[in-house]
Amino acid sequence: MLFTEQHEELRNSVRRFVEAEINPYVDDWEEEGRFPAHELFKKMGSQGFLGVDKAEDVGGMGLDYSYVMAFAEEMGTAHHGSVPMAVGVQTAMATPALAQFGSDELRQEFLAPAVSGDMVAAIGVTEPGAGSDVASLKTNARKDGDDYIINGSKMFITNGAQADWVCLLCNTSDGPIHRNKTLICVPMNTPGVTVERTLNKMGMRASDTALIFFDDVRVPQRNRIANEGEGFTYQMIQFQEERLWGALSMLRPMEKAIQDTIEYTRDRKIFGGSILDNQVVHFRMAELTTEIELLRSLVYRAGEDLVAGEDVTYLASMAKLKGGRLVREVSDSCLQYWGGMGYMWESKIGRLFRDGRLMSIGGGADEVMLQILCKYMDILPGRRNK
Repeated sequence: MLFTEQHEELRNSVRRFVEAEINPYVDDWEEEGRFPAHELFKKMGSQGFLGVDKAEDVGGMGLDYSYVMAFAEEMGTAHHGSVPMAVGVQTAMATPALAQFGSDELRQEFLAPAVSGDMVAAIGVTEPGAGSDVASLKTNARKDGDDYIINGSKMFITNGAQADWVCLLCNTSDGPIHRNKTLICVPMNTPGVTVERTLNKMGMRASDTALIFFDDVRVPQRNRIANEGEGFTYQMIQFQEERLWGALSMLRPMEKAIQDTIEYTRDRKIFGGSILDNQVVHFRMAELTTEIELLRSLVYRAGEDLVAGEDVTYLASMAKLKGGRLVREVSDSCLQYWGGMGYMWESKIGRLFRDGRLMSIGGGADEVMLQILCKYMDILPGRRNK
């Protein structure tokens, strides 16, 4: 990936924003269990950050995905994972299908305010009984005149307690499970939508993650994103941007964890010398740095293919799998060298250990990524290599 001066200008702008508007408040937001999404997103929208690759007719910059990559990577300079994840939901998880397939009317109603930061978006896929197995979800929408009436529930919904609308995946017929699903934009203030509770998570503490119920929720059929029954396909497309966002947003945190660990172990003395003097420590830092650069190369390659209009499912699944495992490895290895200080709740390395663990679960668990890769490699059980 060859980044231009314009890419670097975007990177610099994002870093300055994170240092001024996010990092000074991270500890307070972590303690409160949420960050002020409407206030922060409005500031980001005014800078154009929420519509980097969205069309100009909805207020976006109209740039290609390479600029999203630069944006996502620099969002990783935040001192926690909660805000980068929430921003990723807004830009790379809840809105790509709407931007690509939605009607002009629907895009103006839901996408334009998401780009400007006037509305907070959420993506409603996971349910209490259907997470990585998306095809098994039970939430349904039946037609009634010109409307849909929606019943069901969604679980682990990022931005859920503050969202103005949710991009909801639900069943709209009794047909085959991969052809009976539809994406529908549902305003959260619609009668029958209830945020039952926010969830008390191990990590991503400043992200409001909710359990949401839908009880006879009536929305117009015009809120449907493109064709009925194509929702599963549209969601699979959205997943690729979500998975790349996850890998990109973890690059900087892992690099910072290593740099902070080098500085800490250089100053921390034990048995007459610094911890960093031990070859096993500085070799481990070099090894992990190499792994991060390999992940960066993989994600950049996937990004280049996405810009070229190619299917990136194979590479994005690899990046998601490797990114989730690598952030666990980096945070765990670094925490060990911090000793008791790393085990403290307030330590940044401890926060990365907790926040980063989600990457191997959300957006498709590691095992799902492996299933996808095996499918592309034609080595699933019962199948023969070609």
